[in-house]
Amino acid sequence: MIDYKGKTAIITGAAEGIGLSIAKAFGKRGAQIVLADIDGEQLKIAAEDLGRRDIAVLSVTMDVADPAQWPSLVEQTQARFGDIHILVNNAGVGGRNGSIESTNHKDWQWVTDVNMMGVLYGMQYVVPQIKRHGAGGHIINVASMAGMMGVPYAGAYTATKGAVVSLSESWYQELKRHQIFVSVLCPAFVQTRINLSHRNKQERYKDNKASNPPSEKQLAAAAHMQRVIDNGLAVDIVGERVIEAMNANELYIFTHPNYRQLVQQRYRAIDAAFERAQKSPLLAHILDEEPVGFTG
Repeated sequence: MIDYKGKTAIITGAAEGIGLSIAKAFGKRGAQIVLADIDGEQLKIAAEDLGRRDIAVLSVTMDVADPAQWPSLVEQTQARFGDIHILVNNAGVGGRNGSIESTNHKDWQWVTDVNMMGVLYGMQYVVPQIKRHGAGGHIINVASMAGMMGVPYAGAYTATKGAVVSLSESWYQELKRHQIFVSVLCPAFVQTRINLSHRNKQERYKDNKASNPPSEKQLAAAAHMQRVIDNGLAVDIVGERVIEAMNANELYIFTHPNYRQLVQQRYRAIDAAFERAQKSPLLAHILDEEPVGFTG
């Protein structure tokens, strides 16, 4: 059981949704919370909410995709609360769904920079500070159920969330000797505004070319997605589930056990592919070789 009292947690994308849910769960257990988000107005509302709950809070408006902004976040955190113990890399965007040939290159860059590079920057700037005090800590990287399986017409989102899963697996092995435990949160549909993340899209990722109005098919798809999200898991459950999993030092944190069979289908297909490789006469000479390089 983790003692959260007096621990400091940095949470990105924390102005609402899953990030704020995790902040509330940590805060009510005595943690000091640093809310980081690109949406300054929503961030102010979130900080006031935590303040009313008697949670020690610092809010910092920042863009996780800009590495130059991370040092200031770390400095402000240490100036206010001292040592850092927990990092939650939650900031993420959904991008726009579309076929391979119709996906805008700037949109790909946006999704990649926020969902993957933002996580990497968080690790590079915060993990050394957790190592420094020597008391260990915990990292939560927020991926998605999309990181566990391919999702058609959502290539950028799926690719970045798959990367976050793989990176977290790598960092789990790398950091455990420092008593820094890594978890990757893979939710399915939760009641958030991830489908409206373009509202905070940075100017450098916007395509200024004139675009056609959405087609009836696109409007229908957007309406369907909104209904799915509206019927998703209540967001406050996610924060409590994270606490439950952190206390058990779980690497993979799942919030939707009803997706288990779908993920198992993928791994059965992978196992079947290994079995076919095992039967290949071309590969018989390496069957008894010890695998190397993939464990800590």
